[in-house]
Amino acid sequence: MANLLERAGTWITRIAEGLCGAALGAMFVTFLLQVYSRYVMAQPFGWTLELCLTLWIWIVFLGCAFIVRDRDHVKFDILYLAVPRGPRRVFAAVSALAIAVGLAVSFWPTWDWIDFMKIRRSATLRIPLRTVFSVYAIFMAVVALRYAWRAWQVMRHGPPDEEGAIHVGEQG
Repeated sequence: MANLLERAGTWITRIAEGLCGAALGAMFVTFLLQVYSRYVMAQPFGWTLELCLTLWIWIVFLGCAFIVRDRDHVKFDILYLAVPRGPRRVFAAVSALAIAVGLAVSFWPTWDWIDFMKIRRSATLRIPLRTVFSVYAIFMAVVALRYAWRAWQVMRHGPPDEEGAIHVGEQG
């Protein structure tokens, strides 16, 4: 079962990498078109800026939800690394649960606002703003689930080491 989840996670990460890479490529081409229309044609396209901003929002939140690993985050772990394994387990479990619960509790109010944005459209592309901002709901759900899983793993297998890895075969 764990192997199946690991393979599914790898595939999801690869798909997200491909989507974010394609969006970054589209954003670059749109940026070049924006420069061309502004400085060569002397008639800037209004939609290019909006498309770049929308693509950037999607790249950031999809990337953070599916690609960025826990060990890639900046951490202030001086106290964490200074205490023995027992308190580390408590620190890791409490912090992971706090993130998961905080995101889970704020999910419905946030979704309510995102859903409300269906009545507004972007200025030039005419995309419903609910579509533009819906990636944030995906981000919240995925990160809440990731940290709930991390809390479960910490409680079962002990705290992560200095690199952020949880060693599943060990007992804590």
